[in-house]
Amino acid sequence: MTDPQPLLSPAPAPEKQSPAPDYHRTPSLDDMIEHCIGDLGWKHTLQATLVSFTWFFDAQQTFISVFTDAEPQWSCTNTTAQSCSNVDICQLPSSAWAWDTPSHASIISDWSLQCVGSLIKGLPAASFFLGCLIGGFALATLADSSLGRKKMLVYSSLLMSLTGVLTALSSGVWIYTALRFVSGFGRATIGTCALVLSTELVGKKWRENIGIVGFICFTLGFLSLPIIAFFSRDCSWRMMYLWTCVPSVIYSISLVFLVPESPRWLFIKGKKEEFAETLRSMAAPTNRSSLTQSFFGQCGEERAMDENDIFSAAKILLSKGWSCRRLVSMMVVGFGIGMIYYGMPLGLGNLSVNLYLSVTLNALSEFPASLYTYLFIGKLNRKGAVLGLCVMSGICSVCCVMVSWQGMQIVLELLSFFCACTAFDIVLIYTIELFPTSVRNSAVSMVRQALVFGGALSPLLVAAGRKNAFLSYGVFGVAIAVCAMFVVCLPETRGRALCDSMEEEEERRYDAANGDGVYCI
Repeated sequence: MTDPQPLLSPAPAPEKQSPAPDYHRTPSLDDMIEHCIGDLGWKHTLQATLVSFTWFFDAQQTFISVFTDAEPQWSCTNTTAQSCSNVDICQLPSSAWAWDTPSHASIISDWSLQCVGSLIKGLPAASFFLGCLIGGFALATLADSSLGRKKMLVYSSLLMSLTGVLTALSSGVWIYTALRFVSGFGRATIGTCALVLSTELVGKKWRENIGIVGFICFTLGFLSLPIIAFFSRDCSWRMMYLWTCVPSVIYSISLVFLVPESPRWLFIKGKKEEFAETLRSMAAPTNRSSLTQSFFGQCGEERAMDENDIFSAAKILLSKGWSCRRLVSMMVVGFGIGMIYYGMPLGLGNLSVNLYLSVTLNALSEFPASLYTYLFIGKLNRKGAVLGLCVMSGICSVCCVMVSWQGMQIVLELLSFFCACTAFDIVLIYTIELFPTSVRNSAVSMVRQALVFGGALSPLLVAAGRKNAFLSYGVFGVAIAVCAMFVVCLPETRGRALCDSMEEEEERRYDAANGDGVYCI
């Protein structure tokens, strides 16, 4: 007996024209979506890719502090001093040393923060992740309840970008920290909305391809940072924000005109006219003639949410015991992954390797992670893959602080980061499969906030790890391995179909419990 076609794995090649749904029964939402946009055309590809490109700018703002907040190298200027390079810089007179790079290349040298405590140095980066955490919980349900995926994505991207432009005008560390918090608050829902919207704009068999595009764009954004930083190493750190945020503002505005709203969300919210108009605009010319009013009328009553306030999705998500258990388990797993995924790049300055080289290698390691996910997601059991990758990442992270050879240290760090990146990708896809359309964006957003919460603690551990390495990479490794054990509490979703409402999920769980072969636990 063969396995059912996995949700995110390629299906057999489609015929040139999608068959119309069977008119002798009420067509489901999947019937209508597949009939209209099941065959991936250039227009669908362009729109979904454009949405996924938001991850590019998301990555830049997430890791930009690796360079803007770095502590520059310094050298002795007083040749008569005895081994001043081995002395604490704060114990030397200002005339005895100088920065190796222009003082405006980093906020540390620009604002003379070299002698402040590690808490102040790590505060801007921690503030950004704290903003992500609070923004994620505050804004998580808006894309499901009132604003929709598209508007939420545009507003979030604009807030992050415009705040980044203002960050370049900061006059001190406290204003800088406050603006980084606001930027993180806006950035909180970008990745979630981009992932959910892009996968809901295409047919079922293309969700794997489009979902991985976002991860690849994130990698490209991460990789662009060491390139920008290298060529602007003699310029002010403020230029890093301008070169990354001004294009992001232009991009955010373009989304308003070039990308449609998710037809699934329009259907769930009962926006029948907008739903029909969106499908007609997305359908191939050969299918457009069949999209008559009577065709849409067969779809039945709109399944609008019971409540219209901004917290309706959260109430629905938390109203069922099974959904709460899934959400809590995924958030714990996400917390452990987030500590390594966000913490390792921030802690690269603690290793005895070139910062530009190590950041570039970490960014490049996301490519094979995305490729691995792309090639094998349809064949991997979600639970086993996440558990195995997290445990391997944890072992390598702990071993990283137990070896002294630099070559082995960077190899273990890269392997740990690769496993965490792959687990990160799989966890997001896993979450999409675990929750129905009516609360999917909220659930994915909450899991991402758990990832960010792990990232929010990372800068403080990285700062402490400059004196005791186990407090950074050692703690990261233990955390991801322990948190990954919660994946055992989750159902396997490989091969199951997406549910659109909590009621449908309940029905499929009931059918599965009664042994009819439908797998939707």
